[in-house]
Amino acid sequence: MASDSIRLARRLTELRQTRQWTLEQLTEESAVSRATLSRIERGEVSPTAQVLGKLAKAYGLPMQAFFTEADTSASLHMPVAQQTVWEDPETGFVRRNLSPTLPGFRGSMIEGLLPAGKTIAYAAPPLSGLEHHLVLLEGALEVTLDRDTHWLSAGDCLRFRLDYPNSYHAPGPHEARYILTVILP
Repeated sequence: MASDSIRLARRLTELRQTRQWTLEQLTEESAVSRATLSRIERGEVSPTAQVLGKLAKAYGLPMQAFFTEADTSASLHMPVAQQTVWEDPETGFVRRNLSPTLPGFRGSMIEGLLPAGKTIAYAAPPLSGLEHHLVLLEGALEVTLDRDTHWLSAGDCLRFRLDYPNSYHAPGPHEARYILTVILP
């Protein structure tokens, strides 16, 4: 997983440099401190889900873009050994990219694993109108979309367009494991 963290750090640096933004400019756009951004880009720390949400909003990109290389030669077949795994250092949330976006495709799939009692929250969507289809495989999950909370049990599906603050909470006693399909507007 360490190599995935290094790839994430490189990808975040690449995105900033492609926009020709300084760390100060990215701080202004994302409300993430310059010191934190610098440590993330050097690979000293892994960003939290909340920080990644702020960066996605600043760039106007789905979070998936952080885990996908700019290389357009990616294979259609994605062996498990090539799927990027990232862990939120704050909550222990694990995100595995099952099907990264490719040119010509608008959708991607991730597997999420949220430990019991933990919550991940995002103040704003990175892009307006992202279509989500979430299928809970194991455990229980409370998904809050703006002011509406949905309680999911294993096997339930929740579909929505992400246009507001959102959070995911695993009430326990077991972790929540789900598959999320994200489709670009």
